[in-house]
Amino acid sequence: QVQLVESGGGLVQAGGSLRLSCAASESIFSFHVMGWYRQAPGKQRELVAVASSSTLYADSVKGRFTISTDNAKNTVVLQMNSLKPEDTAVYYCNARRRRLGVYTDYWGQGTQVTVSS
Repeated sequence: QVQLVESGGGLVQAGGSLRLSCAASESIFSFHVMGWYRQAPGKQRELVAVASSSTLYADSVKGRFTISTDNAKNTVVLQMNSLKPEDTAVYYCNARRRRLGVYTDYWGQGTQVTVSS
């Protein structure tokens, strides 16, 4: 069973930075896509950033967040700068595997990010 373990969440003031890490129990090369999603209270889970052969960002985080992968450590990192109160949410790591045309999603347990104004 694939395990994704997130770390790096916390409380930060607006304008500050946080770095989230997600360590996978398997080689990240075995996944089609890896990325980060977030869910704020009362809202649906939304895409933040994903990485495969290229990267994709939500409009709300473009220019402020950067997703990267460390293949040697089987880790995907989300560097978050210029944080805003509206970035407050639980952030989830996601890994999507494609085998024989079937996609399977794996999720981490989530890490809380709170940005104070």
